[in-house]
Amino acid sequence: MISYKNRKVLITGGLGFIGSNLARALVAQGAEVTLVDSLNPLYGGNIFNIEDIRDKVTVNVNDVRDPFAMSYLLDGKDYLFNLAGQTSHMDSMNDPQTDLDINANAQLSILEACRKVNPTIKIVFASTRQLYGKPDYLPVDEKHPIRPVDVNGINKLAGEWYHLLYNNIYGIRACALRLTNTYGPGMRVKDARQTFLGIWLRLLIEGKPIQIFGDGLQLRDFNYVDDCVNALLIAGASDESNGKVYNLGSFEIIGLKDLAELMAHIESSSNYELVPFPPERKVIDIGDYYSDFNLIKSELGWEPKINLKEGLKRTLEFYKTNRQHYWSD
Repeated sequence: MISYKNRKVLITGGLGFIGSNLARALVAQGAEVTLVDSLNPLYGGNIFNIEDIRDKVTVNVNDVRDPFAMSYLLDGKDYLFNLAGQTSHMDSMNDPQTDLDINANAQLSILEACRKVNPTIKIVFASTRQLYGKPDYLPVDEKHPIRPVDVNGINKLAGEWYHLLYNNIYGIRACALRLTNTYGPGMRVKDARQTFLGIWLRLLIEGKPIQIFGDGLQLRDFNYVDDCVNALLIAGASDESNGKVYNLGSFEIIGLKDLAELMAHIESSSNYELVPFPPERKVIDIGDYYSDFNLIKSELGWEPKINLKEGLKRTLEFYKTNRQHYWSD
C-alpha cells in the first residue's frame, strides 16, 4: 500500500465513528486531513472522537448537502473518503425524503463537484450490506441479487451506483465498500440509529439486560473498526479497485443470542432477554446475513485481523473510560 504521507485527504462524516478512526490512521501516516461533518445530533458526529488528534486535523462543520461548501472543500484534495450518510433504517422509513437527500442527492452533488473542480481525485464510498436485502444464499457475495428492504438501502444503492457511473463515464476514480456490522471505539451508543450493537454495549455497561428481538438465532458477521479502516486505506491506495464494489466481512459468524452470551461473559454484570420483534422492525428484518469477502481478499489483499472477543473487550474498555462523552448529546 502506498503511503498517504503529505497527501491531502477529505473525509465526509469525519467526526463520526468510522471517519474519526480513519482520520487517526491517516494522521499517523503524515497525511493532511480535513474533516467535514454536520454534527447533526441525530447522526454519529462527536467532537470527542478526535480529542487526541484535534490539533493535527482541519475540521469544517458543514453539511454534505451544501454544494458550494463541498466544491470548496474538494478542490485540491488527493483523496475523498466519502463516509457521510444517514444510517438508520427506521429513520429512513419515517423520513424518506431526508434519507434521499443525504444518501442519494448529496452524493450526486459531490460527484458533480469532483467532475468540475477535481476530476483526478480518488474516492472511496462507504456502502452497506443492507442493499442486498434478505439473502437467497449464504455467504453473500457481490453477485447476489440486490433487493433492498427499506428506503435506506435503496438510497445507499443509488449513491453507490452514482460513484461507479462517474468512474466509468468521467474517469473519476471511485470504488465502494459494502460494510457489514462495524463496531469499536467512537460508535454511537445512545440509541440504535447506527447499529444495534451500540445500544447493547451501553446496556451491558449499565448492568441492564440486552434485549434481543425474536429467537436470537439470526446470524451476523462483524468487523472491528481498525479492520474497516485498513480496508478503506487499501482501497484508496489501489487503482485495482477503481470501478469496483467489494464486500467486507469476517471469518467469525455468530448468532445474536450467542453474541449476547459472549458479551455477558466478558462483562459478567449483565445478561440478556428475548423480546418480540416490534412490527415496524419485523417487516424490514433480513434474517441471517454474513458476507463472502473473497473478492477484496484476492484482489487487494485485505482480510480482518481482530477477532470478535478482542474487539469487544477493547470497545467496552473505551466506553467504561469515556462514557460521559457518548451517553447523551
